[in-house]
Amino acid sequence: MDQVQGADTAPELAEIREARALLGNRVLTTPVHPWRGGLLERLVPAGTEVWAKLELLQVTGTFKPRGALLATLALDEDTRRRGIVAVSAGNHAIAAAFTAASLGISAKVVMIRTASPLRVRKCRDYGAEVILTDTIGDAFATVARIAEEEGRTSIHPFEGRWTNLGTATLGLEFMEQVPGLEAVVVPIGGGGLIAGVANAVKRVNPACQVLGVEPFGADTITRSLAAGAPQTIDKVTTIADSLGAPLALPYSFGLIRRFVDEVVRVDDDALREAMALIFQETKFAVEPAGAAATAALIGPLRERLAGARVGLVFCGTNIDLDLFHTYASAGREMLERRLGGPS
Repeated sequence: MDQVQGADTAPELAEIREARALLGNRVLTTPVHPWRGGLLERLVPAGTEVWAKLELLQVTGTFKPRGALLATLALDEDTRRRGIVAVSAGNHAIAAAFTAASLGISAKVVMIRTASPLRVRKCRDYGAEVILTDTIGDAFATVARIAEEEGRTSIHPFEGRWTNLGTATLGLEFMEQVPGLEAVVVPIGGGGLIAGVANAVKRVNPACQVLGVEPFGADTITRSLAAGAPQTIDKVTTIADSLGAPLALPYSFGLIRRFVDEVVRVDDDALREAMALIFQETKFAVEPAGAAATAALIGPLRERLAGARVGLVFCGTNIDLDLFHTYASAGREMLERRLGGPS
């Protein structure tokens, strides 16, 4: 499968609606928040209207169950009964554990030892067996071995039609909840979130811009777009571990090339500052990935989106309290310097 094939097989609107119906009440139709007044008005040009899609309030704390559930529901009964296996820095692992619990099957999730203890605990709370490895390469090898030896199905964190169909349901909800959006800003890790969201957005309103944002320390999609084909990076260096995919893959990349208007990058300080801003203004304690769209709005996309009706995806909140405090406190100092005084 190459990037052209991925784009050519993008789910159409009717299929996205059917997928959302299939998910039913296993996932939430997360609310939207009109972000008005206060500090934000001092950071974006006058007339800019901002709406946040609160996917951080989704079951498991991120958008990930949408794709994991659809991919698992697509299996025949005998295959599904043998269970699933997944590799992840955390959020997809939690989603796989939740999926297995909700469907009455077993899950094994493979994570590297540096994964957040909070995320490891959440996987175990859903009943999954957690296997820790030293490196991401070891993790993928372990998943492949478990799938072969035990007959489990590997559920990919961001690649494949079912995964992208799941994230498309998020995009469809957002467009229906906030009619007339002129731009939607979406965080990028491996690309599965923005690929599905962009597909849905463009099918509802082709004129609506879809803009991606990824960290400088994990800019796989930026490099892939420049090269015209999926690329791999040697090292991930960002606090946004949920956006730290070291490679792009053909299906998601094909959808991104077809439906995404532009991808911008932000540094870790911008993520910290956005985390502080979101907490100050809305009281949502987002993880760094969940702050990426806001960082782009008040950073590289500020002038481009001046006066527009803009949607931001708050994609997740799986961060422990101490780490959130560390990042947001540093971000608050940056925010105060930008604003010229205490925020």
